[in-house]
Amino acid sequence: MAAHSPGADDDPAALGELLVRAARAQRRRWRDVLAPWDLSPHHARALRVVGGRDGVRLSDLAEALHIAPRSATEVADALQARGLVERTPDPTDRRAVVLRPTEAGRQVQAEVDAARAADTRDLFDRLAPADRAELARLLRALAD
Repeated sequence: MAAHSPGADDDPAALGELLVRAARAQRRRWRDVLAPWDLSPHHARALRVVGGRDGVRLSDLAEALHIAPRSATEVADALQARGLVERTPDPTDRRAVVLRPTEAGRQVQAEVDAARAADTRDLFDRLAPADRAELARLLRALAD
């Protein structure tokens, strides 16, 4: 079996590096997309979680974001200070609160979703349809 040269298309180290570079580029694009709203990716993910459910407890937000409950409180505080979420009493537990998006939060989420979708289309339009389908198949194989 012949040795692989550095950077060969099927070299696992080179493939891993390409995957990391692509992920970093996507994260940079995501930060750039969020810039007009002055949102961090972390806050945008939290707003998406809150907006995608009918009320979210802080513990559920922490679990969804894979962060500590204290960190979820800080994220909720930041979003509340911006007027994007509000805390309301939990109807099932008077000791707890539920986060809900405000009207402004729903508007920002819709705008961010539209901007992200447009950016994602721009990114993947670099590939021919058959290449996009193959990329999806390969990524599913790696993710499963």
